[in-house]
Amino acid sequence: QVQLVESGGGLVQPGGSLRLSCAASGNIFSINDMGWYRQAPGKERELVALISSIDMTKYEDHVKGRFTISRDNAKKTVYLQMNSLKPEDTAVYYCTANIRPRYLGGRTFDYWGQGTQVTVSS
Repeated sequence: QVQLVESGGGLVQPGGSLRLSCAASGNIFSINDMGWYRQAPGKERELVALISSIDMTKYEDHVKGRFTISRDNAKKTVYLQMNSLKPEDTAVYYCTANIRPRYLGGRTFDYWGQGTQVTVSS
């Protein structure tokens, strides 16, 4: 069974920084794209950043230059370094990964973490 577990959310003042982590565990053969989405109250879930298995990255326009996504393949972990945080960054942040589990015939599946709250407020 594959699961993603996030950590690192919390309350931070505007202009501050947070680092989110998301570790994958279970019977994993390989991990393709990993990423972060967020959902603010009353809004749809939106993409924040993606990183491929060869470290190609993509960012949503509003976080470019402030957020950095990275991964450690040995630890099966994806990170999101968030700097210069703004109140509008307040949301539940979800990690996602496209994973090929062992023993399932080579198929891949999209897995999601449980979400971690990030609140930016003075």
